[in-house]
Amino acid sequence: MLFVVRHAKAGSRRDFDGDDRMRPLTAAGYRQARALAPLLTAAGATSFLSSPFLRCIETLQPAATVVGADVGIDGRLGEGRSSFDVIEMMADLPDGCALCSHGDVIPETIAALERCGCAITSAPDWRKGSVWVVSREGGEFTTAHVWPPPET
Repeated sequence: MLFVVRHAKAGSRRDFDGDDRMRPLTAAGYRQARALAPLLTAAGATSFLSSPFLRCIETLQPAATVVGADVGIDGRLGEGRSSFDVIEMMADLPDGCALCSHGDVIPETIAALERCGCAITSAPDWRKGSVWVVSREGGEFTTAHVWPPPET
């Protein structure tokens, strides 16, 4: 099983001066990230791969710290990236990997999984801090459902 996490709450894009890739989580976003940590690790997350955007790295860092892991970076999880690249990457990842990406990438990735035969077993939830749990069997993506974001 893989965990596809939408980054936690970050400040407004238009209110942030500087490179958007460096826009951090808000205080509420840090609370969400800390609340996600025990959920992810209890469900079996042991490795962590993030978009290069700071808000994604910060979302996974508390969970990675719990298990003594680092957060790896993969540009294929960045904003504007192709769902096909993400699915190709997911196919090669070990079970227990949590990935963090963005609100433009995750819906397209879930839709592409569904077109490939993966059963979506919950209503969609694209809010910041939501987590898609994707199951595999025999190398095929079989089911996906979403956890709502933690309350902050």
